[in-house]
Amino acid sequence: MKIKGYETGVVSLPREAGPLTGGSGDGKSSSSEFVTIKIYSTDGTVGIGYSGFTSSIMLKPLKVTIDALLEKIIGEDSERIDSVTHKLYFLAGSGAPAGLLTRAISAIDVALWDLKGKSLNQPIYKLLGGSHTKVKTYASGYLWRNFDLDRLQKKASELIEEGYDAMKFRLGGELSPAKEIERMKIMRETVGPDVTLMVDVNQGWDVNTSIAVGRKLEEYDLYWLEDPVYHQDYAGLSRIAEALDLPIANGEYHYGIEPFKTLIDYKSVDIVLIDLLRAGGISQWMKIAHLAEVNNLKVASHLATEVLLHCVAASPNGLWVEHMPWTFGMFEQEPKIENGYMIVPDAPGIGVNFDESALKKYRHSG
Repeated sequence: MKIKGYETGVVSLPREAGPLTGGSGDGKSSSSEFVTIKIYSTDGTVGIGYSGFTSSIMLKPLKVTIDALLEKIIGEDSERIDSVTHKLYFLAGSGAPAGLLTRAISAIDVALWDLKGKSLNQPIYKLLGGSHTKVKTYASGYLWRNFDLDRLQKKASELIEEGYDAMKFRLGGELSPAKEIERMKIMRETVGPDVTLMVDVNQGWDVNTSIAVGRKLEEYDLYWLEDPVYHQDYAGLSRIAEALDLPIANGEYHYGIEPFKTLIDYKSVDIVLIDLLRAGGISQWMKIAHLAEVNNLKVASHLATEVLLHCVAASPNGLWVEHMPWTFGMFEQEPKIENGYMIVPDAPGIGVNFDESALKKYRHSG
């Protein structure tokens, strides 16, 4: 099956202001912007994907990069996905995977997997191995570090009422360790002992703070501590992981495969978090998951919920899928949740379709 053509666009989806919104990326804009992709095959099948999770200033060069790369794969065999993406990396200079190039190729990779799934009438998770039909999920994107304690409590309570039994909140914005621990204490008291809690620091602490605060956090039955320090401080992360019983989760900031080998070699990670667009798409995400598997480590997803549900479900060591709603406005369907698990759709490809009326409504000039 050959690639016949493509179509790209830009959408600006409304959302509550927070990290990774549009505008200047300062968290004050109430939108998230994405480049959408459709790849057309010679038999009429259409595969879809997207890229984004960046500030508005990067949208134009991202779309230009995607368009230029898509132009180079017309006539290629769409089912030879690794061959296609390797060609694109070669054409772009064969450097280390990073930045706009990887974000662009990742989105193309997803669209090709969607195309393949639709052509074979199979969901992607089954093509990748099909280890699970459902995956544990946690609420993310709701409990920000700029929330005061009252707002934090209110939103956590609302999430419980909506049926979530696991959620992630943010630390790293307080002026003292005592204030950080107070937020932890309030969250645990609010949700009770049976709700799973994760904390994300987004690289906001140093090593000593991470160890000191982390020891206090262990008193509150925390599931993981995410990205406590700069993601390339492998030795520092190793010190933290060694000092704490609390599992350290990280990996989402890394591009490509090799940094994950370094993380694992340094014993800097307990739970491996893999980002779709930084990893290199579905193909590279799965390679990282297998690398973690042979080192007896679990993996969890970062962003791109509707796509990475398939990857986590396909991985024997798949642990959690992050429920991040920022992309849902592009699609006709939303992920289905039952009793704390996200159900993997059995529809072909990624199992969701672009909502054409939404793409038109939220079309953005870029």
